[in-house]
Amino acid sequence: MKSFELVRFALGAIIAHPMRSVLTSLGVVIGVAAVVMMTSIGLGASKRVTEAISGLGSNLIIIMPNFQRGPVSQAAGGGISLRDGDADAIRKQVEDVIAVAPLVRGQAQLASEGANWNTQIQGVTPEYLIARDLKVVQGRMFDDREARQGRKVAVVGPTVVKELFGGADPVGRRIRVRSVPFEVIGVLESKGQAGFGQDQDDVVLAPLSAVRSRIVGRRSRGDSVQTIYVKAADEESLDRVQEDVINLLREQHKIRQGEDDDFQTQNMASILAASQAAVGTFTVLLAAVAGVSLVVGGVGIMNIMLVAVTERTREIGLRMAVGAKRSHILIQFALESIALSLVGGLIGLAIGVLGAFAIAKLGNWPAAVPAWAGPLALGFSVMVGLVFGAYPSWRAARLDPIEALRRE
Repeated sequence: MKSFELVRFALGAIIAHPMRSVLTSLGVVIGVAAVVMMTSIGLGASKRVTEAISGLGSNLIIIMPNFQRGPVSQAAGGGISLRDGDADAIRKQVEDVIAVAPLVRGQAQLASEGANWNTQIQGVTPEYLIARDLKVVQGRMFDDREARQGRKVAVVGPTVVKELFGGADPVGRRIRVRSVPFEVIGVLESKGQAGFGQDQDDVVLAPLSAVRSRIVGRRSRGDSVQTIYVKAADEESLDRVQEDVINLLREQHKIRQGEDDDFQTQNMASILAASQAAVGTFTVLLAAVAGVSLVVGGVGIMNIMLVAVTERTREIGLRMAVGAKRSHILIQFALESIALSLVGGLIGLAIGVLGAFAIAKLGNWPAAVPAWAGPLALGFSVMVGLVFGAYPSWRAARLDPIEALRRE
């Protein structure tokens, strides 16, 4: 018997019972669709995490005070742990550092020509743009001289431009920050939202000394800073630079061996790698849970194929009586099982891809359907049909022709 005849017989048996065939394939449809959507959601989450962390800057080390440090260590380190001198020491003594940017921040009410907006104002140095991979698209950034003199100039984000100036060019215009007038000299390039929905464009940058004296005021002690951003020359030197920074700051703060640091450092590359590993594990878990549906679908195919063997026992006996071999019967029923599973896999793949894009659109989530999703889903569908159709096919092939012809 030729191969195409076996395929025709198998497809004919499926088409003869359309409703039963659809219901039989439903488990595979749901399983494949779920696996594709869960994988897409996981990859979308990975992209979102990568974008959020990369948005902070590349090859970046963030240094902050360690507020969990105990009283004894606080006495040794002395109150607020980070100061301008720490940033200067890192800049001068640590190799492979291309930018060191101390920062203080505060929340402030802005006003300009009748418009008001509450946002975050950050006191920084010009190196902050290098450290955070920021660009000025209109006007300019304040220079080192203006920063040292504490000039009341500001560079604003696109959201501030929209809320205070209606999108008009703000360069040269004035804004009042807590009644203190600042001249807008530049506009930052848009960076969009961070991973947790924070608007990175809703910010005002001004010289560190001006913000510390005019805005933060008494809440800031002398030369203290809240954060220091350190940008390494490349990714290969990042871990070494971090270690050198830790050793230098322990020396600067006179922290004895065995005592806890009064500061903490975060390596963006390490955070990114850990986050991606966590998201990857979560994605595998989701796909595995969704894959249970494929097993359930396979059990459904096995049950229906066993029913089909029982219903078509006389047909099987008649075919064997006219010359069909046991291998022909085995292949025919195996093809029916594979066809049912494969059709379900194709439908599930289409639903999964459409569902993934729908979820991405509704949730403002990055759409990320991997290229291997299609071949993998269809491959699993064929495997499910083959594995769960094996026993019914074997049972059909093992029927005795005489006994089968006697069956009513």
